[in-house]
Amino acid sequence: MDTHSRHSAEVEALRSVAIIEFTKGVLVLLAGVGALSLVHRDVWDVAESFLHFLRIDPHRHYAQVFLRLAEDATDKRLWLIAGAATVYSSLRFAEGYGLWHVRPWAEWVALISGTIYLPFEIRELLHHPRPIPFAIFLINVAVVLFMLYRRTWGASRERAQTPSPSNRAD
Repeated sequence: MDTHSRHSAEVEALRSVAIIEFTKGVLVLLAGVGALSLVHRDVWDVAESFLHFLRIDPHRHYAQVFLRLAEDATDKRLWLIAGAATVYSSLRFAEGYGLWHVRPWAEWVALISGTIYLPFEIRELLHHPRPIPFAIFLINVAVVLFMLYRRTWGASRERAQTPSPSNRAD
């Protein structure tokens, strides 16, 4: 593969990761807006109606956990959730923008944030091995390895190929 093709493939991969990060930001922001929509409402009633709408038996374990969380929800907690969702989404949007525009700082953010999730994902898989969390784990490992490559070997390769100002023919 020639240098131009390799660079194009890497930019496409970065943009794919940017889309994933942007999508995560949108989903979490929507969850934050959802939390805000519950302020000054009876969250338990809303949660119970939601379970009924989805035809989920409220006596099942996860439904009970969901209802307990709803019962403990206060306006202050809902505002905190919405604030945390806004901060998290802002980070994902900035990271997505930076990756789309091939910014090294965004590659570092993706590398560090992806690495932070790995122990939690491994723990989850060890306790509850399921296909979707396993797929998410594999995608995260691929992103982390790709960003590690970009910030180490890929970055040094790019520096070696970029002519220095003293070596350029004007």
